[in-house]
Amino acid sequence: MMDLSLVLHSGDPILQSVFGLLVLMSIVSWVVIVARSRLLWVMKRHQQRFMNQFWDASNWQIALDLAANNQSPAAKLATTGAAGLQHYRAHEGRGLAKAVSLDDYLVRQLRTGLSQETAKMERGLTWLATTGSVAPFIGLFGTVWGIYNALVGIAASGNASLATVAGPIGEALVATAAGLAVAIPAVVAYNAFIRANRRFGQELDGFTHDLHAQLLSEVN
Repeated sequence: MMDLSLVLHSGDPILQSVFGLLVLMSIVSWVVIVARSRLLWVMKRHQQRFMNQFWDASNWQIALDLAANNQSPAAKLATTGAAGLQHYRAHEGRGLAKAVSLDDYLVRQLRTGLSQETAKMERGLTWLATTGSVAPFIGLFGTVWGIYNALVGIAASGNASLATVAGPIGEALVATAAGLAVAIPAVVAYNAFIRANRRFGQELDGFTHDLHAQLLSEVN
C-alpha cells in the first residue's frame, strides 16, 4: 500500500509544492461546494415561500412589506421594481419621464436587478471550473517531475531492477491520482450548480415578467 506521507517526505520541494497546491485547491473547492449548496437550499426555500405569500397578498403594500422582510432574490427584485416605480413617479414631468416611458424604465430596472441576482448565484463557479480543468495537469506535472527524478536516481545508482524502479515510479504516479481526486468533485459540483442555477434563473425570470406586469397595473 502506498504511503502518501512517505511520498511527501521523500519528494523534492517541487513535488511537495505540487501536492501542497492540490491540497489547497481541494480545500477551497470543498468550501465553495458546501457554501453554495447551503446557499441554494436556503434561497430555494425562502424564495418559494415568498413567492406564494407575495401573490396571495391582499394588496400591493402588504406585498411590499413581505418583500422588505425577505432576503430571497425574488424579494429583492420586488423591492427594486417598487423603488423604480416610485422614482419614476417622483420625477414624472421632468427629463426622466420625457426620455423614456414607464414601461421601458421598469424593464431596465428589473433587468439590472435580475442580472445582479443571477451574478450572485454564479459566485464560486469560476473557481470550480478552473480547478476541474487545471488540477489534472498539475497532478500530471508532479508525476512527470517525480518520474524524471526517479529515473535520474536509478541511473545514478546503476540498479534498474523491477524492485528498484517500481517504488519511485509508483510514488510519482500518486500525483496524477491526486490531481484527479481534486478535479472530479469540482467538475461534478460545477455541473450540478449550473443546472440548479439554470432552473432557479428560469423561475426568477418568470417572476420578473409577472412583477413587471403587476407594477404597470399599479399605475392604471
